[in-house]
Amino acid sequence: MQSPHRRKKQPEQVRRSLLDCAAQIAVEQGLASVTIQAVAEAAGVTKGGLFHHFSSKKTLVDSVFVDILEQLDRAIDAHLEKDNVAYGRFTRAYIEAIFADHSRYASDPWMALSLSMVIEPDLRRLWTAWLTSRLQRHTETDTSPQLEIARLAADGAWLAFTSHMEEALKIDVPALRTRLIDLTKQA
Repeated sequence: MQSPHRRKKQPEQVRRSLLDCAAQIAVEQGLASVTIQAVAEAAGVTKGGLFHHFSSKKTLVDSVFVDILEQLDRAIDAHLEKDNVAYGRFTRAYIEAIFADHSRYASDPWMALSLSMVIEPDLRRLWTAWLTSRLQRHTETDTSPQLEIARLAADGAWLAFTSHMEEALKIDVPALRTRLIDLTKQA
């Protein structure tokens, strides 16, 4: 008796596909369109397969948000590794990560989910916990009011990028990046 052909299980690959599909749906159609059915179909798995990895839509969306925060962490860490000046090191890395490719925000999953954090308390809590943790790690080097202003201005630039307002506001992106980095240098 022969057994039917079975697909090799690759749970990490399936999980990654589910995260990527959910993020893509959020970008293209908005967070409200991220449904269990839509994500399962896009990833080519059953709803049961999706539920094997994520117990609910909330868990899925939170996981996508955490995944994006981990990507941001890696980008910031890469910039931190290249910077030998202690004062403002995290703030410079944060600014560099935001400005690295500002045009990507037009189709970036970060855009859809980060804008959603304004109205979604759970996503806001995840962001707040991430930022608080990063700032606590860099308390000795990044607590001056000037550095806080630079980070908040970078957040404002990020909002302009994600809202596609940088052209309407006539933001000279490279010049703004340079001015913010200059704010991170000790007076």
